[in-house]
Amino acid sequence: MLEANAFNIIRFGLIGILIGGVLNVLADDLPHYRRPRLPHYPDSTLRPISAWFGLSAFLLGRRTSPSGTKLSWRYPLTELLSAVAMIVVLVNVVAEDPAMPPLHMYFLLFYMAVFVLITVIDIEHKLILFSVIIPSCIVALLDSVLTPTPYGPGLGDALLGGALGFGVFFLLYLGGYLFTYVMAKARGIELNEVAFGYGDVMLATLSGLILGWQPLIFAMFITIFVGAFGAFIYLVAVRVMGSRYTMFTALPYGPYIVIGTIIMLVFSEAVSVFLR
Repeated sequence: MLEANAFNIIRFGLIGILIGGVLNVLADDLPHYRRPRLPHYPDSTLRPISAWFGLSAFLLGRRTSPSGTKLSWRYPLTELLSAVAMIVVLVNVVAEDPAMPPLHMYFLLFYMAVFVLITVIDIEHKLILFSVIIPSCIVALLDSVLTPTPYGPGLGDALLGGALGFGVFFLLYLGGYLFTYVMAKARGIELNEVAFGYGDVMLATLSGLILGWQPLIFAMFITIFVGAFGAFIYLVAVRVMGSRYTMFTALPYGPYIVIGTIIMLVFSEAVSVFLR
């Protein structure tokens, strides 16, 4: 049994930072459909080993390349977010269940890393990549086969969850496409943005495979409410900053799906208590 003591919290935090460094490399290259390379600056100059991690680059004054291009705050923030994600798994799941199979813990840590990567890429590029989703779906299916059912969905439940996530979000995708098309025709303008991306459909499919169909229903409701709240905050921020809001501005929806999924994956007991 792993306890949520200071040593394990620090250990999981350091593991999260290491994973975050890898996620930064993937977030640099995968959206451009490049093979991942060693850590580099935005101008493709390789970073010195002391600057491989965003945190070390900022702390040691290695943020800027010889040509003057700077690493964005995304690098240390991704590593910190990854560290928090790993600690959350330890504190809220692993330490609470002494009988949890170690394999299930590894699957949970993998999912959290994937969700951080998806969130970073979607916010930065408005992309949810098949090169991330498809391997993760395969891992989720393996999880459903190898992990005992009390700790996750069985294979049948996972497949139903994947089908439900795909079906519901595919309908939303079609509805969003139709809405965008009709509004563009009515206004006589060309809209290149879509209300709902196909990557979101695939992310919902992954969520269903991870959670199973019943928790996915709650995750989708959470996603809707969190997404509405996020859109409201965005509109308020635009107004406060004095910027002008443009209709049909595409907002990344993937992070909201991730939030709903993580809540049901890591905080399902708290949700059950809340709903009683």
